[in-house]
Amino acid sequence: MNDDFEIGGLRVAAELAAFVNGELLPEIGLSQEDFWPGLEGLINDFAGRNEELLAHRDQLQQSIDDWHHRNQGTGFDREAYRSYLREIGYLQPEPENFEIATANVDSEIATIAGPQLVVPVRNARFAVNAANARWGSLYDALYGSDAIDETGGAERGGGYNPVRGQRVIDYVRKFLDEVCPLEGASHVDVRKYSVADGRLEANCGADVHGLRDPEQLAGYLGPEESLSAVLLINHGLHIEIAIDRKHEVGAADPAGVKDVMLEAAITTIQDCEDSVAAVDAADKVEVYRNWLGLIRGDLAETFVKGGGSITRVLAEDREYLSPRGEALQLPGRSLLLVRNVGHLMRNNAIYDSRGRQIFEGIMDAVITSAAACLDIQGRNRLRNSRAGSIYIVKPKMHGPDEVQFTCDLFAAVEELLGLEPLTVKIGIMDEERRTTLNLKRCIYTARDRVVFINTGFLDRTGDEIHTGMHGGPMLPRDEMKASTWIAAYEDHNVNTGLECGLPGRAQIGKGMWPMPDLMAAMVDQKVMHPMAGANTAWVPSPTAAVLHAMHYHKVDVFAVQEEIRKRPPVPVGDLLEVPLLADPSTLGPERIQRELDNNIQGILGYVVRWIDQGIGCSKVPNIDNVALMEDRATLRISSQYVANWLHHGLIDEEQVEESLLRMAAVVDGQNAADPLYEPMAPNPVGSFAFQAARDLIFQGVREPNGYTEPALHRVRLAKKQALRATGS
Repeated sequence: MNDDFEIGGLRVAAELAAFVNGELLPEIGLSQEDFWPGLEGLINDFAGRNEELLAHRDQLQQSIDDWHHRNQGTGFDREAYRSYLREIGYLQPEPENFEIATANVDSEIATIAGPQLVVPVRNARFAVNAANARWGSLYDALYGSDAIDETGGAERGGGYNPVRGQRVIDYVRKFLDEVCPLEGASHVDVRKYSVADGRLEANCGADVHGLRDPEQLAGYLGPEESLSAVLLINHGLHIEIAIDRKHEVGAADPAGVKDVMLEAAITTIQDCEDSVAAVDAADKVEVYRNWLGLIRGDLAETFVKGGGSITRVLAEDREYLSPRGEALQLPGRSLLLVRNVGHLMRNNAIYDSRGRQIFEGIMDAVITSAAACLDIQGRNRLRNSRAGSIYIVKPKMHGPDEVQFTCDLFAAVEELLGLEPLTVKIGIMDEERRTTLNLKRCIYTARDRVVFINTGFLDRTGDEIHTGMHGGPMLPRDEMKASTWIAAYEDHNVNTGLECGLPGRAQIGKGMWPMPDLMAAMVDQKVMHPMAGANTAWVPSPTAAVLHAMHYHKVDVFAVQEEIRKRPPVPVGDLLEVPLLADPSTLGPERIQRELDNNIQGILGYVVRWIDQGIGCSKVPNIDNVALMEDRATLRISSQYVANWLHHGLIDEEQVEESLLRMAAVVDGQNAADPLYEPMAPNPVGSFAFQAARDLIFQGVREPNGYTEPALHRVRLAKKQALRATGS
């Protein structure tokens, strides 16, 4: 503590002060004498409001708990419940019709529909890979995933398999025929691509054919008669047909095509929140330093793979010639948004004048915006926002008052950093029940800043369980997915976004595909997101982004949105249908035990990496050994389920303890190959991770809104202290 940096009434951890004073402020041309007093004033202005908002959450939850207690055994009266929520201010009146007026929005958000990656910014390698996932090889994505089956000699593994390779090529040619068709021919028949008079010519041997829609030629590379690339466009997304007759693949291809590249992850959310385990100043500096490196354009990561050293750097922009032969430049990287943490947590990186840890969300807003100033000033090597905006996704806001707080905070950040008003834009995560029910008012509150709404059904389910915790036991997980409120929630989000004029100015997003190894199923099923009117949806990897991009070529999202505008609004009552289990006796003991084991295995499998290794997002095998991309949202669901069933007597403490011990051994076995893994089962009392899992369950009813952060942060800090004490 003696090394802390003290200025005014603030005490700043040495690591953070060194980063801000030595790396951040010199980059953006802001002095310490201006920054720190300004930050202290901002903290003083907003800390009290933040506390009041959190207290109001607790008051509303207590009122809802009381209502459920008063109405136990009477059956759920939807209208009485709705009236009560209005009475306590949980459900607010809708504003008059309006359209958002957000200005200076990049086309990747406003007018292009495509996949969105979410990546922990603390992991530099993942952060760079995600930023570079703007472009990806469709050949590689298909060849290396289960999207192409392995029957008939088309197995993956080993060297290049020409049978599998041909199956990939056939798949891609069929895709090109579907989304960029030739007039009177197939891409399968092409022997040579060339450009003449600004038009694509596909020589198929006896005849030459053009594109059915000549406007789909966006550009090319190389001499017109000996192209190295053909650039096509469909629904605002680019496709590059790469040509090289000397390449191993191109040499065997009649047209010399060596690969087909898709514009894939149009936007990427660099995440400081649910996918990140950052509990103190040292962790936060890693997060902020990587974000600054991304904005500056020089973030790089060197790692060992296949016995060799590889360094990943950010991709340059891509150069082509337009159909008229003029220079054409396209972005080589995703447009980057940054997700700050929510309003709940404090962090020991900075203490205020009253000796309290400051709210982490306030710190995130200031420092991530400060780093992005470099982009706004145009002083970075690789530009991010060409429209001059900073995009911050704000999670876990409960209703319009919390959105207003965030907008006011962003305005204060702009003043502190010398930015033009409304430079900092807001992405609203529709993942808390009070936000869903008041979504139109939330958007209205941020009508000059909003660039993003999305459904996060995982956190939304966790909040649904906690809000109705005292109403009764909840439906099992598979039945929850089919309950009335979920379909209503997904439709309501899109309906409201369209009603408020988001198309052309903002994204309407859908949630994550959680199984990164099951790409065939994703290709089959995730087309439902653009078909539901979402102009972006989350994917778990660059490979998934490439494969999901095909859906946006096949579905004209903006045309779909026009059709959706015609459907009636979602009844508010459907959003208020609490998903209670009508008759718990119908489940039977075996079903209950299976549900308990499934949830507890998921809790332990995620928590053990979070607590022991500081990993906030990774592929975690479920009870059936299917790898799932897990973050805190899934943990919130699992812990709240067990807490709810325990509270209502479907299970008892002895059952929970027995399942915890048995599932700890299962999770230990699943992680046996990890040299850094610390087994839980041999000494559960001494395992920080095991005890954190217990806390999440047995304190789940009392945790604010069922959030997992308080328990995780508390135990992770204790774990780090223990590691320091032992010199580990």
